[in-house]
Amino acid sequence: MLDLKDKRIVLGMSGGIACYKSAELVRRLIERGATVDVVMTDAATHFITAVTMQALSGRPVFLDQWDPRMPNNMAHIDLSRGADAILIAPASADFLAKLAQGRADDLLSTLCLARACPLLVAPAMNREMWAAAPTQRNIDQLIADGVDVLGPGSGSQACGEIGDGRMLEASELVVELIAFFQQKSLLGKSVLITAGPTCEPIDPIRVITNRSSGKTGYALARAAWEAGAQVTLVSGPTALPAPYGVNRICVETAQQMHDAVMDQIQDQDIFISVAAVADWRVANIATDKLKKDGNNPPSLSFVANPDILATVAAIPNGPWCVGFAAETERLSEYANQKRLRKGIPMLIGNLAQNVMDADHTTVSIFDDQGEHVLATSTKQDVARQLIRAIAERLPSSMQKP
Repeated sequence: MLDLKDKRIVLGMSGGIACYKSAELVRRLIERGATVDVVMTDAATHFITAVTMQALSGRPVFLDQWDPRMPNNMAHIDLSRGADAILIAPASADFLAKLAQGRADDLLSTLCLARACPLLVAPAMNREMWAAAPTQRNIDQLIADGVDVLGPGSGSQACGEIGDGRMLEASELVVELIAFFQQKSLLGKSVLITAGPTCEPIDPIRVITNRSSGKTGYALARAAWEAGAQVTLVSGPTALPAPYGVNRICVETAQQMHDAVMDQIQDQDIFISVAAVADWRVANIATDKLKKDGNNPPSLSFVANPDILATVAAIPNGPWCVGFAAETERLSEYANQKRLRKGIPMLIGNLAQNVMDADHTTVSIFDDQGEHVLATSTKQDVARQLIRAIAERLPSSMQKP
């Protein structure tokens, strides 16, 4: 997916063992459609060579403030012009201090000072260096100056110690950078999303479930986080990893999903019900595995599961609710009926047989103005469109100022 198509990124590298991660980062950025210009400090070249970074980026690497390849000999000016962002990864403690103090004694620090584009930094250092008061003062100053700080992560470090200070992994930095370019239409909002199937036990071995992959709900969770929201995802069983930046709560049954939602619903601004929740559960769950009795099927009794969306929609002064309808026929008719029956302002619908387990989808938005069909695209792209549509439909009292 070319999330960074037509984006030009200047990747700055200061000295640190995390330079090895920057090699993978370049590859991943290019795979996402970005053009990457690499600028390295002298210290960075002690950890990885300019030849390596040039081979990976497919473009000349810049090391010297007096690089004669620039016709005007002003690499510190020309490199940031036309760039969509400068990302310093790794950003050492020393380089963060330079940025905070406005020093400009090499190519990378000078172009950061002379930049005409946003600046992001990915700190990378020993845990004690990260925790040191001067470093924290420098971070506070950079944030006050409008610099985006990505990370750091926590874990084992090259020095053998464990703690905060690790540079984020390349995959995490790519997600952060993609999110940086998304509209912050839900900034400051709290969003609760359900996703995936539920599994209703028959006995300790067997369950009744459905074919929901969870991809649409997970894509919406990521898109809401990209839009600046604090996102909680209540998920039935799926093979999908938790979306970056999202708090995931894993459940199995519809009752468990209901209980998790009700436990989290207080102070939520928006509730998006995407999960394929079983309408019924087995009332007479066997305590032991049911044995086959010739060709005679077991006798199962069913009882209705709680209606999570209707319950949340009925909460006085509750969150703004969005429903989801996966149908196999007469989508417009059934989706509209469901929206009115649940008493919600917006519902997303699709034909399940066309998108089940796929990475692309076609959906319609149903609201008081009727049906609005979105063009077929990847589930992540559609999810971003849906989050923008939700933000546009929020009551004026909830709109971003």
